Parts: sequence; C-alpha cells; structure tokens
Amino acid sequence: MFIQLEMSWINHPFPMSSFRISSPEQIRVLREIGVKSVRYVPAKSTFSPLTLKPSAAQADRRANDAAEHVSDVMDQGGLKEKDLVAAYRSSQQRCQQRFLEATSASIAVFSSVHSVPQQARERADSLIAACVADLLAQGPCAAHLLTGSVGQHSAVHAVNVVVLALLLGQSLGMQAQELRGLGVSALLHDLGKVSLPGHIGEPGSSLGAADMQRYRDHVGLSVELGQRMDLPSDVLIAIAQHHEMADGSGFPLHLMAEDISRWGQILALVNRYDRLCNPLHGELAFTPHEAVARLFALQRECFDEAVLAAFIRMMGVYPPGSLVQLVDGRFAIVVIVDPSRPLRPCVVPYQPDVQRDDAPLLNLARNPEFGILRSLKPVQLPREVLDYLRPQPRICYFFEPAQDVLERENRS
Repeated sequence: MFIQLEMSWINHPFPMSSFRISSPEQIRVLREIGVKSVRYVPAKSTFSPLTLKPSAAQADRRANDAAEHVSDVMDQGGLKEKDLVAAYRSSQQRCQQRFLEATSASIAVFSSVHSVPQQARERADSLIAACVADLLAQGPCAAHLLTGSVGQHSAVHAVNVVVLALLLGQSLGMQAQELRGLGVSALLHDLGKVSLPGHIGEPGSSLGAADMQRYRDHVGLSVELGQRMDLPSDVLIAIAQHHEMADGSGFPLHLMAEDISRWGQILALVNRYDRLCNPLHGELAFTPHEAVARLFALQRECFDEAVLAAFIRMMGVYPPGSLVQLVDGRFAIVVIVDPSRPLRPCVVPYQPDVQRDDAPLLNLARNPEFGILRSLKPVQLPREVLDYLRPQPRICYFFEPAQDVLERENRS
C-alpha cells in the first residue's frame, strides 16, 4: 500500500512522508511513533487494504520468502560488491591522504599568519587552488565520510568547511575563480582564533558572558589578520559574515539576508552544520541526519532558501555518517551520498560474519529493495554493532567522485 503521512519528515524517521509500505518493520515503526491513521493512495498501490489478518503461518512464509530474496540478490551481486568494496577502499585511502595533507597545510597557514602574513596567504591560495583543480577535474563529486583518525581540532573544522563549501558552491554553479575565493574564505573564516587562548577559541565547555564575548571577537580578529594578508575584499566580507544569519539573529552585525554575500551565506550554513555535528561549548553532538533535519525544520529562517535547498540536495536526508536501519532490519552507516540520488545513499551494513574491513558496500540506488527504514542515534544500537560500524567521534569529509563514477571506473 502506498501511504501518505500527514506530518513533516522532521517528525518521523522515514526518508519521505509518502512511500509504499514494503515491510512489517515499517508498520511497527509507525505504531511506535504513535501514528493512528495514514492516507491511502490506491492509484500508487499494488495491493488494496486487507480485510483479514494473515495467519501466523502465512506471515512466516512471507518473512522466509523475503529473506531468501535478500540472499539471492546478495549472491548474484557478490562479485560486483567485492569489486565495489575494493574501489571504495581505494577512494577512502585517497580521501584520508588528501584530508591529512589539507589539515597539515592549514596548520602551516595558521601558525605563520602573525610572523609572515604574505607567506601565509600564498600557502592558503596554493592549498585552495589545488583543491579546486582536484574538484573540477573529477567530474560529479560527493562528500565521502572519512573513517580513520583525524588531526588537530581547529584544522579539521577548517578543512571540513572548505570541503562542504566547495561542493555546495559547485552545486550552485560557481566556476573555478569563484570557487577559489570561496575556498580561501572557508579556510580562513576562523583565523582570528589563533589570537585567543585555547579554552576560548576552541571551548570544550560553556563560556561565561565575558569569555563568550571574547569568543565572538574572533570574527573581527579574523578580518584584521586577513587584511594583514592583503586578502581581496570579497574574501574579507565572507569571513566577516560567517556567523551572520538571514533572519538577523547572527553576529557581530545582525545582518539580514539581503545584506549577506553569497559566500557569506554558504559559510554560515556549512559552518553551522559542522558545529551541529562537531560541537563546541560542551554541547551534545547531533547525528548528520539530525543536523540536516534541525537546519530544515527549526533553523530554516536563518539561511538563504536557495542555499539551504542546494545543501540538502547535496547531502541528502541521510548525510554521510548517519546511522540507519534498513527495511530488512539490518543496521548500517551511510558513507556516500550521490547528489543525483539523495534518498538512496551508499551504506556499509552490519554483517558480523564478514570482517569490518571486508564489509560490503551497498549502493541503495542500484538495490532499491534495500531501502532505509529510519535513522538512529548511537545509543540505540547494540555495542557490537557500534564496534563494527565504527562511527567516528568527529564527522569529517572529503570529496571524491559520486558512487556511480566509482563503479564506472572500476568496470573500466
């Protein structure tokens, strides 16, 4: 039966509010979240409502048939899945290496800005030029979740913002020169924190009023250091606006939407997303799915409508790093979202009979029978599942070709 839920997707764990019921698990979840009634759409349904409940024997047969079908599909695609895992591993290694190189370069920029500001600018320009050239050379790209260890906290945040800003800028139609300016703005947006004590610049707990004001001063300090580096005015403006919000609730100037540059709008959004996933001030971290849902449902007025819509298309309802349950009951972690199929990401499912490093990569776009049932928080998963899926304490991304591109490369 095809149904419609008369509620926003923020209030339920399904990818969309309209979908065809395909498993008893979906019905169980609907009951758990308190849904009393749904709208039934006959024209899109393959069955009419049942007037009698199936017998226990019938239910068992259906469950067994479904399990056999899953096994058949996995067996038929086994060789392809192994090849895909190899391509994914190679992609992960490239992403990890490039991320570490970028964080190392950003640390060099931050550490030299006071003593040799012009050299710091040259290093920043060189890093971003290489990133943009890499991005444009690879064709359609997506954010790939990194699964290994990461480096220094402030540098990791800067590179995360660079990666997401460049991907978002590209999705909004920006070309090389504009992407380079946006990338430099993203890299240097928190530059002023190098002038603050560590417990204020990167606070691990909540701050008092005086220290919070010093924290907010990092915006002006970033602009001052940018001026010493002779950065272009549009880059300085974007840096100055990375905490401004479209509804005037941001700081330091409480600008409204029409007063914020496009680069500033992008930085404000991706900076906020990363801080929801990787928070400061002792706040609890949101899962990537929760972060996107919060931006859309509770903070929508804070961001430019077109920029937010493009970001959600790019990251999907379940961004990389989201923990999910599939319709067949298995747990999985989302690792890649192809922007052309944002509701059908690539996941690594929990499969205890397979070593984690050899775990299959399941492309839901090519296996529609394995859809996502709901998102989960880490505390909702058994310990053995968490140990297997290895969700990282920090969400980090780098860009790589979208999964279909990886599959074509693998076939070639």
